[in-house]
This record gives sequence, structure tokens and C-alpha cells, in this order.
Amino acid sequence: MTRLTQVHAESASSEAILPLRTRFREEMNAQIVHDSIHRRPGWTLSWLLKSQDLAVGFGSIAIGGPWKDKPTVFEFYVLPEHRTKAFDLFEAFLKASGARFFEAQTNETLLPILVHTYGSDIASEKIVFADGHTTMYPPSGAVVRCVTPADQIRECVEQRQGGGEWILELDGVEIGKGGILFHYNRPYGDIYMEVTETQRRRGWGTYLVQELKRECYALGAVPAARCSPMNVASRQTLLRAGFVPVGHIIYGKLGTIS
Repeated sequence: MTRLTQVHAESASSEAILPLRTRFREEMNAQIVHDSIHRRPGWTLSWLLKSQDLAVGFGSIAIGGPWKDKPTVFEFYVLPEHRTKAFDLFEAFLKASGARFFEAQTNETLLPILVHTYGSDIASEKIVFADGHTTMYPPSGAVVRCVTPADQIRECVEQRQGGGEWILELDGVEIGKGGILFHYNRPYGDIYMEVTETQRRRGWGTYLVQELKRECYALGAVPAARCSPMNVASRQTLLRAGFVPVGHIIYGKLGTIS
């Protein structure tokens, strides 16, 4: 029996791979940016990875939304005790799925290694940040006010979709806005913000992110964030507000497996 016939990938439902996805989430112990697309009908296809008929992992590709007509590997997981077969399993998965592109978080354990082995034209789309420490910047007269009803935000947290919005006011005038999105794996909330152009470079963005982090924790969630590698201002704002970089979202092409 050859090495590739000892392993194979078979098409599977979202329900069938859920126990393995739960293990994957636990091992990641971090925000999984594309976690929610499993819940969107018609957006994903998945395969169980098997070794001598034992389920040892799963792989998923995105086929809907921005990935329409561009089948893209975005999750690949193998149980730790079977990772000596990781390369063979990945090749079997690529042959079964026909995927020719990938997106991966570099803070994952396995997929970044595989796409750097089999991929090309690799680039970074986003930097992924996790909360590192608490900051205590004073409000300096500014007020952060939530504009989304509290019960609506709680429903978003529970259903893992949507989120809440807040505005930053100075002397009764809106100078910035931001929010927290919850369509990620529990318990993470993704923070975003924007400051009015005339009020930038004055520390308001840092203060707003700080306060959104506080609101996130108050909702029982853990703050996370992302920004473009080229957006130096956003990157510095997140760092000043206590976020630390933990990885990149990388993308590229996959070669054909013969």
C-alpha cells in the first residue's frame, strides 16, 4: 500500500466535522477570523481526513461570497497524534477538493507550514492582534456613548453575528465611531474604529479602542482586532491601546497535486 492510499479525504457535512472543529478551536485558543463562514449556507465545503478509515482531521474550503469561483483552503486540522501524516493528508485533501488557493492565519499550528510548502505568491492581507495589556488613558473631555440597544448587543453576542456601535463625542460633537463585531468563535469580539479626519493624530483613536476593549470585556467577550499591514496609523493605534500582534492572514496559490 502506498503512502497516499493509506490516507484519504472524503466529503463531509458541517455536522460531521464539528467535533474536530471544536478541537481545532480549543487548540487555537485565539480569534479565528473566518470561523463564521461555516454557518453561511453554500459558502463552504468540508472533508474528513482519514488514516486507515479512522477520522484524524478535517479540511474546509470557501466557495461562496468573495471566494465564489475561487475554491480556497481556509481551515485544515489534524489531531496531534496523527501529524506525522500531515503532508500526506494535505495532498489527499487537495486532490479531493480541487482547491487552488488558500488563506491562513499564521498563528495556527499546522496550515501555515503546509501552505509555505505547497503554496506560492504568498502575501499578507491583515495583521491579527490579541489583547496584551490594559491601558488607562484619560478621557480628556471626550465621552464614549453606545448607540446600539443593549438587548440587541446581547443577542448579537449570543447568536455570534452582528455587533454594537459606539460614538466618541467631544463637547457634544461626534469625532469618531467604532464598534465590536461578534461573528467569530467564542469568546472573541473584533474591534474597529474610525476618527474624523480633522481630529486624527491627537490620541482619540487610542482612547476609543481602549474604551471599546473595556466594553468588550464587560459583555463577557475577549477583544481582538485586525488591520492592513500597510496601515501604519491603525497599527500604531492598536499597539498604543494594548493590543499585540499574534499573526498575519496570508493568502496565495496552491500547486497541483499529481
